[in-house]
Amino acid sequence: MPFKFEKLKIWQIAIDISDDINKLTRTFPKDEIFVLTSQIKRAADSISLNISEGSTGQSDPEQRNFQDSFNNLQLKL
Repeated sequence: MPFKFEKLKIWQIAIDISDDINKLTRTFPKDEIFVLTSQIKRAADSISLNISEGSTGQSDPEQRNFQDSFNNLQLKL
């Protein structure tokens, strides 16, 4: 059974962004692996992690409000 946040389009986009960032950072210079690359990867991963963390333990009405907030954010992106 999937978690509620896995149905969110914005969470799915965040996962795609994280995958894209991981591919992109492979092209970075090797001397940036532990500095810039690491920071960018952590920032990209935090998007989906924050969405999933923020959606846990909510009632259905709270979940709908949460989804509406992220759907509105998606429209702005």
